[in-house]
Amino acid sequence: MDQESLHPRGDGETSILIVRLLLRLQETVVTTTSHIWQRVIQGVFVLSFLFLLLWIATFLYGSFYYSYMPMAAFSTPVYYYYRTDCESPTSFLCSYPVANISLMTNKNHALTFGQAYRISLQLEMPDSPVNQELGMFMIKTACFSRDGGQVASSARTSILRYRSDLLRYLRTLLFLPAFLSGATEQKQVLEVELFSDYTDDPYFPSVTAVIEILSSKVQIYSSQLYIHAHFTGLRYLLFNFPLLSALVGVSSNFIFLSLLLLLSYMRLLLKVEFEPEKLASNGLLSERENNMSNNQQEDGKDAAPGPAEEMGPLQRTSANRSQEKAHLHREDNSELQTRQTSN
Repeated sequence: MDQESLHPRGDGETSILIVRLLLRLQETVVTTTSHIWQRVIQGVFVLSFLFLLLWIATFLYGSFYYSYMPMAAFSTPVYYYYRTDCESPTSFLCSYPVANISLMTNKNHALTFGQAYRISLQLEMPDSPVNQELGMFMIKTACFSRDGGQVASSARTSILRYRSDLLRYLRTLLFLPAFLSGATEQKQVLEVELFSDYTDDPYFPSVTAVIEILSSKVQIYSSQLYIHAHFTGLRYLLFNFPLLSALVGVSSNFIFLSLLLLLSYMRLLLKVEFEPEKLASNGLLSERENNMSNNQQEDGKDAAPGPAEEMGPLQRTSANRSQEKAHLHREDNSELQTRQTSN
């Protein structure tokens, strides 16, 4: 009987232990999963925050680069016009070739104030006998503001490169297939520097440029105006080392924003920690002030003299005398009454 009664108790204890172990295992699993989810959420939040800081740093660097760096190069085709209504049989042109060029891009100035530019003119000219006999010719350039005033001017000379007849024949024989197929042409490309260090005036910015070739016999295939910015200092580094400059700029902005947010967070934490202590100290101070005020009031009450004390000893004697007179008057009245009754 005892053995039979012991077996169910042992089975019940083992089942209870198993249930407890399962409950503990479930609790540990739940706690570990909750901790893992918290870590994952914290990691996602931190990564999102870092990505936001990186994006803001990149945006700030891009805004600075776009506002600080001027246009590095500007080019525009040059179209010449001239008069042909003359009656002279020697020349077809009645005036020098002149071109009017706009220095505006999308209603904005192509030149940045305070930036030095190199302005050059590229001429594509045929290697013809007329141009060879032309010799040296002059190119005159003038820049005008919006009100029509002349801001700057220059005059430069140019000439075709000399080639002897033998060199010309040999070059023609050598490039004959290319000449016949149209892959190349018998031409020369001249580049004339109009301004070596041109800086636009911020009070009278240049809007148009007028180019005039002082020769009525010049022959031109095409022409192009090139404006190149001459960078120095920080702009030179930003333009010639863009990747390194971007890396340094974005990293600096990221570190600055991180430090700023970290200091703000630390200040908020210190403020939250000091507020309870401040409240407690304010409470103690207020209790002390209340106690001190109560003590002062009690001392004032104790020290304040009564009306009789304020009137002095003379007033006390007069009061005592009046009381004594009233007492004597009452005694006299009582004696008279006793006498009348006795009679």
